[in-house]
Amino acid sequence: MDQMGRRIKRKREILGFQIKELSNKIGVTSSLISQIERGKAFPSIVTLKKIAEALNTKVGDLIGENENLVQHPLLKSNERRFVKENNNGTSLHLLSYHDPSKQIEPYIIQFSKNSNSEGIMTSNFPGQEFCYILNGSFEASINGQEYRISEGDGFYFNSSKPHLFKNISANKAEILWIITPYNNL
Repeated sequence: MDQMGRRIKRKREILGFQIKELSNKIGVTSSLISQIERGKAFPSIVTLKKIAEALNTKVGDLIGENENLVQHPLLKSNERRFVKENNNGTSLHLLSYHDPSKQIEPYIIQFSKNSNSEGIMTSNFPGQEFCYILNGSFEASINGQEYRISEGDGFYFNSSKPHLFKNISANKAEILWIITPYNNL
């Protein structure tokens, strides 16, 4: 609670608001704002939303939702986060903590034998992607052009181009996939 109060106070001061101005703007007493900023009171969800709107920010920023990356830059392999799996046995795993301000998103894509990236590599938007083949061999189709790639190869392309990767190995295969993030992945 103390941290949230400090974030509110810092944001209010950056914007040049006095406590009285903020309280008038959201329809609460100056005393309540002061208590919230000092960690002596906790606002209701409705009040917190009004404070965020008045301070031109998001509730998540006030409660510290986006500070995880700064406080925890390391994600251990046993903490890796499953994201999704398609119908043919390909799964996607996030390799870092979530942070909406990240400029890249790193993933591991695990392919079963003969599986492909349909429904997994869905970033058909303006941006860029990099794939590094950790193990296995793949047929990659980028904008209709076919490529054969295997362990140790790197592959860089624009996300807006239609693309599909298919595991042609005799076993499971993995790709390190790094993309520019998009909220609708």
